[in-house]
Amino acid sequence: MATQSEALTGEMFIGAARVRGAAGTFRGHDPARGAWLEPAYGGGTPADVERACQLAWAAFDAFRDTDLETRARLLETAAQRILDLGDALIERACAESGLPRGRIEGERGRTVGQLRLFAEVVRGGEWLEARIDPALPQRQPAPRSDLRQRHIAVGPVAVFGASNFPLAFSVAGGDTASALAAGCPVVVKAHNAHPGTSELVGRALRQAVADCGLPEGVFSLLFASGNEVGTALVADPRIKSVGFTGSRRGGTALMKVAAARAEPIPVFAEMSSINPVYLLPAALTARGADIGRKFVASLTLGAGQFCTNPGLVLAVESPGLDTFIEAAAAVLRDSPCATMLTPGIHAAYDEGVGRLTAHSRVKSVARGVATNGPNQSRAALFTTDAGSFLGDPALQEEVFGSSSLVVRCESVEAVRAVTEHLEGQLTATLQMDEADIPLARQLLPVLERKAGRILVNGFPTGVEVCHAMVHGGPFPATSDPRATSVGSLAIRRFLRPVCYQDLPQELLPQSLRDGNPLELWRRVDGKLVPPSEPRR
Repeated sequence: MATQSEALTGEMFIGAARVRGAAGTFRGHDPARGAWLEPAYGGGTPADVERACQLAWAAFDAFRDTDLETRARLLETAAQRILDLGDALIERACAESGLPRGRIEGERGRTVGQLRLFAEVVRGGEWLEARIDPALPQRQPAPRSDLRQRHIAVGPVAVFGASNFPLAFSVAGGDTASALAAGCPVVVKAHNAHPGTSELVGRALRQAVADCGLPEGVFSLLFASGNEVGTALVADPRIKSVGFTGSRRGGTALMKVAAARAEPIPVFAEMSSINPVYLLPAALTARGADIGRKFVASLTLGAGQFCTNPGLVLAVESPGLDTFIEAAAAVLRDSPCATMLTPGIHAAYDEGVGRLTAHSRVKSVARGVATNGPNQSRAALFTTDAGSFLGDPALQEEVFGSSSLVVRCESVEAVRAVTEHLEGQLTATLQMDEADIPLARQLLPVLERKAGRILVNGFPTGVEVCHAMVHGGPFPATSDPRATSVGSLAIRRFLRPVCYQDLPQELLPQSLRDGNPLELWRRVDGKLVPPSEPRR
């Protein structure tokens, strides 16, 4: 097996070509040691963006017209190529992120699992949503034409790698997997926090494209030393959609670029969420201490660097709430520091914790164990009251890391008032017992308006990759509350419907032809018809 030094070149992949960026240089960084990593990476230029988009556009019609088996095989081949990278990938991802080996190995499994899930989705064909309304020539007062509908790929997609998941939300992450599954060529702008990891995974994807005999423009990988490449990529008229995971500032900046185009395009940005946890009275009375201990385990997982980190807790004042806070504080005070992903993320975390510490209406309850190492985060727990929270929008701002704010409410009505005041969220969690069901029923309609996923007696960290998952929510959790970036439904972001009226059989796509040659579930004359039944 090749060593890391042999494997990494510092080059981008523009189609099948290796390209050395000429717009400045940067390196990966080991946040645990505070050390820069080799090799140096050259940033892309406008000409590199132009070439990648040109190749993607040239590949688009051929790629979206590939048979389902070929497209599924591409995803499965990419998964195997990533596994074939072996320890070189794991070691480099650990070095660039400061994350432990077990976490990175688990994330590799998630990444490979996503690719294989979408291969199954592609083969199933349900995403085509084939519909047929047969002609009714004798209908009065006017006949009906033969109308058939399917979904097709929207076009080349720009994907922006995330800082906090160097594999699962990066070069071959969920955005890339779902876009390729839809039939969209992908141009990835790698995150600067893990260029070596991105180069290795980019090599795996490029090889998978070649293995399957597909056009080289199906996949390209760009690096950048600034924001110019990302802006140019979203502005390019051949890019038809964007997938982004990152900060609210970054996501909204891309949204503005996309909206200002002559042909505006959708940006599916996952951005900011504080993921409220509701401690309902009966549950607090029965098991407040246990909830507190489990809460801290969720809060400090991975240094709190999850978009689903529980950054807000809501509860009515009670002895049970005091018990919860005391138990959580005791565990948190013994929590060791953890390495944050980048110096920038660490600085932003310290700044956010500092703002809460200095706030006149916020009480600091506990901090984690201090250390002197580089980029180390100390967990933090704060409290405030409902009136103060409602009176200061800054208290609703996300602090990315293991920091959480408990809002002590004087009544159930205050809990509801704070909930109505919240911005859109990825998740909302109810810690409840059977006696809390009436209160939970009152809160549920509001939570449905506020969040994309509602949990009971769990914690939001951990997002299952499956068919029913929703990882999305109203702004600013995401830019489009109708979409999810995790799970099989994510493919819908990169599809659009096309209707075919009175086309002869020879011109119809196979998914809509008489005889159902692809053996799909189809909706015929309003009725869902399985593949085994005779149909048009």
